[in-house]
Amino acid sequence: MLLQPECNRLPSVQQQIPTDHCGFPEAPLHRGSMAVSPETSALILWASSDPESLKWNQQAELVHCRWAMLGAAGIFIPEFLTKIGILNTPSWYTAGEQEYFTDTTTLFVVELIFIGWAEGRRWADIIKPGCVNTDPIFPNNKLTGTDVGYPGGLWFDPLGWGSGSPEKVKELRTKEIKNGRLAMLAVMGAWFQHIYTGTGPIDNLFAHLADPGHATIFAAFSPK
Repeated sequence: MLLQPECNRLPSVQQQIPTDHCGFPEAPLHRGSMAVSPETSALILWASSDPESLKWNQQAELVHCRWAMLGAAGIFIPEFLTKIGILNTPSWYTAGEQEYFTDTTTLFVVELIFIGWAEGRRWADIIKPGCVNTDPIFPNNKLTGTDVGYPGGLWFDPLGWGSGSPEKVKELRTKEIKNGRLAMLAVMGAWFQHIYTGTGPIDNLFAHLADPGHATIFAAFSPK
């Protein structure tokens, strides 16, 4: 009896990854089953052989994307509206220096409690999908989502976008993860802009538009 060569009997990661018409990996579905929707980011290089690690990193990326989109909006929109005179808010990089209704220690503890509770329930849903769909205080209130990371319901999907056709839902989830990745890069870019220029992205943009020849990315590295 002829034995199949060892190299042919090993599972091929590449064969498990769906590709588009150009041969590149398709955008992730970010659904609960990681075996059929592997990541297309750098995680695939080291986590694809471990479905549990890949599932965890997928949910981590999804949450980071959503926080980054909120963060990007919190950076760009108030700074722009302040720049044109509609608002008068502190810049995002000095917001922590402002005086609030209580001290920063109290704010941190309260935030830790609420965020810890929410993250704990999210972690439980990753471990056992659907276990947190019922409200612990009001049992009649239930979330409509069936996939991990997409709880649905009035609070998480008020417009009902997650209840459309599977093709539409896949398209929206792909757009969300792509926009989230861009938002993570945008937040990182705004952070580095402040480090090297001392101002925010909107101030840098207005300065560049006023003097395109000198107010550039290279100006921060030029000798004074």
